[in-house]
Amino acid sequence: MLVRSFESATKGMLALTDQLDNTAMNLANVNTTGFKKTELTFKDIYDAKIVENSGTVLCGSTRNIGTLSMGPKTDMIHYDFSQGALQRTDRPLDLAIEGDGFFRVQSPTGDISYTRCGQLVLDRDSFLRTEDGDTILDIENRPIQINFRELGFDDITKITVGEQGAIEINDGVQKIPLQQIAIYDFQDKETGLFNIGGSKFITRDNDTNPPIRADKYTIQQGMLEMSNSNVIKEMIKTINTTRNFESLQKHVKTSGEMLSQAISLGRLRT
Repeated sequence: MLVRSFESATKGMLALTDQLDNTAMNLANVNTTGFKKTELTFKDIYDAKIVENSGTVLCGSTRNIGTLSMGPKTDMIHYDFSQGALQRTDRPLDLAIEGDGFFRVQSPTGDISYTRCGQLVLDRDSFLRTEDGDTILDIENRPIQINFRELGFDDITKITVGEQGAIEINDGVQKIPLQQIAIYDFQDKETGLFNIGGSKFITRDNDTNPPIRADKYTIQQGMLEMSNSNVIKEMIKTINTTRNFESLQKHVKTSGEMLSQAISLGRLRT
């Protein structure tokens, strides 16, 4: 029983270490635009059956009195895609998605991913990109290009983006419609997406969880969606996890001392 207690507490400490690492990541990204916090779920490694023996050795019986966990382990990572706070910047190329969906972006190597980070820039060829260099795609899966100077306009403040992503150049006198930003969503976001870094996601299985056109959203120009990680909640979680870890640490130490004493007594008897 001592060995089982020792093993169970040790596995609990490993699970709490994963929890601390996850909380630390959420805290480190409280100011990251478009960041979505993660939560861990745990499961028991094995439930041992506990029985009570009664009667004699020859005519005995057993009664099931429950189970004993052999310790937890990290099961899955869940993403929390709740809406982050919108922060006004008044920059015409800062776009925030309010509601469901992601911007569809393409890396310089051609890889497709999805992000909520709408801190965008125009490169030297007038392509609309993220600050990481990924191209924003339109509803026809084409890179978005805004040649406002070639169209006779002097600065980017004439660029307007509608609530459904329609881009146009508008100087108050004339309007020139351009491309429309594509917003995609997924049926299973919590467990069906994989974070590849930089607040970018890809689907784990394109057959069972393919990207679909979002419909419950609006795009807010001149705003950014901030991280949905809450500093106070994550700090409280850190404190609670640390206390639980310290309790298990003391338990492991006590179990180790008792096991050492049991071994010493066994040696004396022999």
